[in-house]
Amino acid sequence: MRWFTCTPVAFSGGGVFFTRDSGLVCRGLQLIGVESRAVMPGERQAEDQADLIRTEFSNLESADWWRSHELDGVMLYAWGSPQYRKVAAAIREAGIFLLLNQDSGGLISPLAGVRDWLREQWIHTGQGRGALAWARCGMRVLRGVSVGLFLTDPRRAAHLRHGHVIACVSPKAAEYYRKVCRYYGGADLASRVEVVPHAVESRFRYGGEFKRRQVACVGRWQDALQKRPWLLIEVVRSLLAADAEVEVVIAGQVTVELGEWHRSLSESGRNRVKLRGMVDRDELARILEESQVFYSSSAFESFGIAAAEALCSGCSVVAGRSVSMASFEWFVGDDSGTLAEVDDAAGHLLALKQELAYWEQGRRDAGAIAGVWAERLHAERVAAQIVSLHHAYAARRKGILNFEF
Repeated sequence: MRWFTCTPVAFSGGGVFFTRDSGLVCRGLQLIGVESRAVMPGERQAEDQADLIRTEFSNLESADWWRSHELDGVMLYAWGSPQYRKVAAAIREAGIFLLLNQDSGGLISPLAGVRDWLREQWIHTGQGRGALAWARCGMRVLRGVSVGLFLTDPRRAAHLRHGHVIACVSPKAAEYYRKVCRYYGGADLASRVEVVPHAVESRFRYGGEFKRRQVACVGRWQDALQKRPWLLIEVVRSLLAADAEVEVVIAGQVTVELGEWHRSLSESGRNRVKLRGMVDRDELARILEESQVFYSSSAFESFGIAAAEALCSGCSVVAGRSVSMASFEWFVGDDSGTLAEVDDAAGHLLALKQELAYWEQGRRDAGAIAGVWAERLHAERVAAQIVSLHHAYAARRKGILNFEF
């Protein structure tokens, strides 16, 4: 078989690109014996890996260009965006099996569910208080029910119709997408929605090592709206006071606020909270493998790759329950975590204390957690799922042709 993965954005094509998303799926396909390369537009860059194809953007919109590569399938990472509809159309016109990755929690339109969609608009404005917060939210809602419903949604649907499979990263996201697809394409379009999670590198695994009473936190802490470092600080401060033995490791760029808070801690507190800053992938894998719990303070996540890496490393997961954290409802299943019922510092602290108690009581099993999630999320397993979806489509198609004959 011969498969390409493609993102129509000119990202850097170095080693980091191949640790997640379309680059990692390309490597996963290679691991199971499928000839595979990744495709991006733009000029070739010095750090680009050998298995990355750079081409002019116009070629991505050319059926002849795609046809010339004699492919069995393409996994397109284009978010269902209307501006990349012609890329999807060209691949489909070339007669290639097309799987459309949707890196989204699923609330792409009011049609996905008005109540949950409205909640998400409020969350994405940062919530807050006062007239300004409500005005920001009101502008998002107004845009969604006007430009969104009457312009963006129909063009997005036109993009999605080109896919043989519409791949959503969690069961909840798939549920939302089916509602939208049913509206725009009936049962046929809705039936194309499948759960295909983001892939995780196989370096994130559990080898039976001792699990410390340790909580791991990973994030782009400079993104205050999404990652909520202020909430992380408040929760960790309270956790240190409530639990005399727990340790916390925080990975990711150390912001001014995080640094000042850490310096304000007592000597004991500074010893128990480690600000690791930016760490390489191997160091991150070691942190997760030795930790019992992964904690996310995020307000929203389309998937949550760091949490997925933690699960494959035998960590359980704690986060807030929210319509904007759709994947985390899935992540805490199979005795692999706890969601805070109230999305505030007190609620998150309660969930963390409960999760740490479960480990102390023997109600969490690192090997079992890692076994379940590595089988679902490791790159070679996701790649095998993608190929099986192609085989299933081909079998159905063959049955239709035989019946017609």
